Parts: sequence; C-alpha cells; structure tokens
Amino acid sequence: MDIRDLKYFYAIVEEGNISHAARRLNIAQPPLSKQMKQLEDALGVQLFERGSRRIRLTEAGKLLRGRAEQILGLMDTTMKEITDLNAGVVGTVAIGTVTSSGAALLPKWIQKFHDLYPHVTFELWEGDGYHILELLDNRIIEIGIVRAPFDSSGYESISLPDEPLVIAMKQEGCYCGDDPEQVRLIELQNQPLIVPRRWRNVFYESCQRVGFKPKIVCISDGILQNLLWVKLGIGMAIVPQSAAGLIYDSALAYKKIVEPGVSTQTVIVWGQKHNLSSGGRHFLGLLKDFVP
Repeated sequence: MDIRDLKYFYAIVEEGNISHAARRLNIAQPPLSKQMKQLEDALGVQLFERGSRRIRLTEAGKLLRGRAEQILGLMDTTMKEITDLNAGVVGTVAIGTVTSSGAALLPKWIQKFHDLYPHVTFELWEGDGYHILELLDNRIIEIGIVRAPFDSSGYESISLPDEPLVIAMKQEGCYCGDDPEQVRLIELQNQPLIVPRRWRNVFYESCQRVGFKPKIVCISDGILQNLLWVKLGIGMAIVPQSAAGLIYDSALAYKKIVEPGVSTQTVIVWGQKHNLSSGGRHFLGLLKDFVP
C-alpha cells in the first residue's frame, strides 16, 4: 500500500461512487476499480460492500478511512510547513469551527486577515466540538474554534469573554415572561425545551438549584436545527447569544436567561506540539489582538 492507493481510496470515499472518483482523479473507472481490488487483495480484507450504487464501507474500510484521513492530512501539513519556510505569509490556513461561533466571529476575522495577507487562502470545516478536536488531533486543521467545556489537555488556547445563553422562542403561541429582554430561569418551568448536548448538565443543574426539573423535549448538537424547531413551535431552544444572528425572523424572540444567568465561552485551540504554518501563526497573532 502506498500514498497513491490511499489517495484513490479516499477519493472514492469522499465521492461515494467509483465513477465520480475516477472523473475527479482524471483516470478511467476500470483501472481505478482494479487498483482497489488489488489493494483489498494486498490487505487480505474487503473494503467495500459490493452491489450498492453508493459506496458502503466495511468495518475494515471504515478503519482505513480514518487512517487515510490522518496520513493524507499529515502529508499535506508537512508539505505546507516545508514550503512555508521561505515563502512568507502564503498558503492555506485550515480552520475548524462550531456553527454558531464560526458564523458570528469568523467573517470579521478573516476579512481583517485577508486585508493584511491577501495571498493566504482558507479551508473551513464545520461540526460539533468533538469533531473539531478530532480534526485538530489528526492535523486535518491547524486551528479549532470550539465551545467550553472541553478536555484542554494537549492544546494551547485563547479564551474569549463569557457569552450569555439565551432562550429562543416564538413571539406567539410559545412565549414566556413579561420582560421583552430577559427571562428568569424559574419561568422556564414546564416549558418544552430544546437543549444542546454540551450544556445539558450545566443547564439541568442550574434548574435544580432554583427548584425544578426542566421539561426537555430534545437534546441536539445542531444550533440551526434547534432554531428551526422553534419556528415550528416544537419548543424553546437554549442557544448562545451569538446564535440570534444565524436566523433572522420577526416571529422569533431571544431573551437572556437570568436569576441565575447561564453562560458559555468560545475557545480558540491548536495543538501544543503542532507546527503551525506561517499563515496559521499570523492568524493566531491577529486573533490575540481581538481578544480583550
């Protein structure tokens, strides 16, 4: 097995179809199929389940997919580091971010950075915090933007100021509290709540301290999905304050949770032992100027 085998295999996985992967790789489909059969013979395992229009991986195939992502990502990072030595601030900065932070914070950071270093391009990945840290560990990305709390061992980090959690609700039919700006935590008693998995325990404990058990109708990691559920009248969603800018809808209201307040924190992380590209180092330098 060599790098070419891994590139071919990973292209098939990403495209989900051998013919599409062949077009992407600019080779004919029969030689690509033959190459994959030879790889399976060499490894002594079956990587793909035959007989499906869309590629389905066996357990061995899933294992190789993870390893291929790590190896190809490390190879790409190594090439970037070497070429960056004498090239100055150029190349590509790979960043992974959770949805709400990426939408609220990244555009202004990237705009400022692009003004200073117009020859640097970006590659953005999006997912929940666990996926972003996995991409960072595998060196697929250089910099991650996640929400606290998380296991910070092995990472350097920059913490942004605390951000309040707010409750998103419909203006009609699912409204709570008389104050248009804020809602007391006790007022959420008996309300149908949609809570992000990351803050489930913190929110549950806060509710218990004021004397009630929250009525949670859904635990979900998708901030955008949670807001869409609010629009449908399924419940009220706990979201970070910055999420209010993700979906503008006059039918929705956002209220800060008080008595007690509940907050979250955005953290910019990178690997302690990872060598950053020149673009990555300069981007972190810019972020440090943004943080109070």
